[in-house]
Amino acid sequence: MVRAVFRFAVDRDYLGRSPCRGIKLPEVEQATRPVVNGVDLERLAAELGPNHAPMAYLGAVLGLRWGECAGLRVSRVDFLRSTLAVAEQITRGQGGRHVSGPPKSQAGRRTLAMPTALAAMVTEHLARRGLTGADADALVFVSEQGGSLRYERWRRNVWLPAALRAGLEGLTFHDLRRANATALVLDGVDLKTAQTRLGHSDPRLTLAVYAQATSEADRAAADALGRRFLDARAINAP
Repeated sequence: MVRAVFRFAVDRDYLGRSPCRGIKLPEVEQATRPVVNGVDLERLAAELGPNHAPMAYLGAVLGLRWGECAGLRVSRVDFLRSTLAVAEQITRGQGGRHVSGPPKSQAGRRTLAMPTALAAMVTEHLARRGLTGADADALVFVSEQGGSLRYERWRRNVWLPAALRAGLEGLTFHDLRRANATALVLDGVDLKTAQTRLGHSDPRLTLAVYAQATSEADRAAADALGRRFLDARAINAP
């Protein structure tokens, strides 16, 4: 950030030379975050309860951010095509107020195909709330009072207690999105598709930030290398 400020000052001729020139910044080590699996997700969903469980699945299966889940409206779910359009999100604006607006980048506006089971889950959720396609502008997820969700309150009152009861203390909602990205890589989904589904404008972000190495991937790599370099020994053995 400091380097960018000084670069701006040089570009605008406020400074003749940046004092940051030639300074090598230390490497940033990525913190290892938990990668949830289907069993973890089911346990977490059970603790979240029916009003909030679908949010966890949208985070893990579709890679939605919390704000994209909280800002989702009924009209954005196409049950005939089993797709979900990300067109709004809830963010904190000035003074800490939560506001609804479009994603921060064009890449964030995307339409995602949903597995049949997930589409059915969202359908059941809306039916339980008494909503139909006629309620196009209604939010899919709301607070107990019926208003839009507020992140800090939701995290404190809903997420943290549920994660603790599920044995997933320390898990964040964003970890579900990381798990989604990792699963896309492990399942061999091409980079462009993964980038599009995650709403990243830069494919390097898809790989460098979210796709974590896991024991499963490490074992698969070891087995593949073994087949390539060691199987010939067994074939040629006397």
